[in-house]
Amino acid sequence: GTEGGRGCPRTRGWSAAASAAGDTETKAPPGSHPVLKAEDFSPWKGEQQMFKLDIGWPKTPEDFTGQTFCVAVDSLHGLVYVGQRGDNVPKVLVFSKEGYFLHSWNDTVEMPHGIFVWNTETGSSVWITDVGTGKYGHTVKQYSPLGKLLQVLGTPGNAGSSLIPLQFDQPAEIFVEETGEVYVVDGDGGMNNRLLKLSDDYKEIWLTGTNGSGIGQFKIPHSVTVDAFGRVWVADRGNKRIQVFDKVTGEWLGSWSGCFSEDGPYSVRFTADYKYLIVAQLNINRLAILAAPPVGSIGDCVMVHSVQLADETKPHLVDVDMKSGAVYVAEIGAQQVQKYIPLS
Repeated sequence: GTEGGRGCPRTRGWSAAASAAGDTETKAPPGSHPVLKAEDFSPWKGEQQMFKLDIGWPKTPEDFTGQTFCVAVDSLHGLVYVGQRGDNVPKVLVFSKEGYFLHSWNDTVEMPHGIFVWNTETGSSVWITDVGTGKYGHTVKQYSPLGKLLQVLGTPGNAGSSLIPLQFDQPAEIFVEETGEVYVVDGDGGMNNRLLKLSDDYKEIWLTGTNGSGIGQFKIPHSVTVDAFGRVWVADRGNKRIQVFDKVTGEWLGSWSGCFSEDGPYSVRFTADYKYLIVAQLNINRLAILAAPPVGSIGDCVMVHSVQLADETKPHLVDVDMKSGAVYVAEIGAQQVQKYIPLS
């Protein structure tokens, strides 16, 4: 991933941009039915702000010493994990949700790209996708909360072809369900462009995707999440669209491209109530908040709100605290993670 330059200024500036839905009304000729557009049904019309920046998080921003690529929330235990890159910097930082720095760890992590916390009744673990090219790279790894390596998927140090399911080439992100079933988007610019589902014992259940722009194909599948209705959502970054799949069969269900003409989606995460999808757009320094469809057709995307970040912030991946609803944004330009609190 060549996603960000070094040395960009730290910024705290931000503004909330109103929704892209226009306020113009088209007058219908007498006797005809007015044409209703999707935004006419939007209950959020005219709402100015859904989130506010928590300027007190973290308490000590100087703990960020590298480029912050990813963030994961353990909402059960009130912890926030940050993956960062750089020479001689700790690769994983752990904060409390209040913003206090707790500890860091570094072993066997080379270039973290995506990070995810998996909670079970017996404990929690931290999954990291590593896109490094050295002896630890091209892997998806599971760690204890204190950084003990528990599981390695892939062959460390070897970029793999898409012919072998568990041979990764710059795997971008992972999402693990409570059942232990795993979804991996493999393709942060490597030779693979695919979405892989694994069982809880890491056997292939299904695999979809090749390089391309057709239905079910990908150009840099960059982020993956699962909703409450059995659907898998993938940020198909290079194709400037989100694609949606059935989590049981892997069948393609639809795609959204209308909201991403300016910049492709870098992240996909649902709000705690599953009503919205939060998408980072790195090149235009924006968080797009889209209406999430309930059961049924995917339809077209509707952007209900956006948060405009400062120039050169470069939001890369986000995560949501499923208890409090807080949104954490890993920003590789600003070299920080920012926390946004829902206002409702």
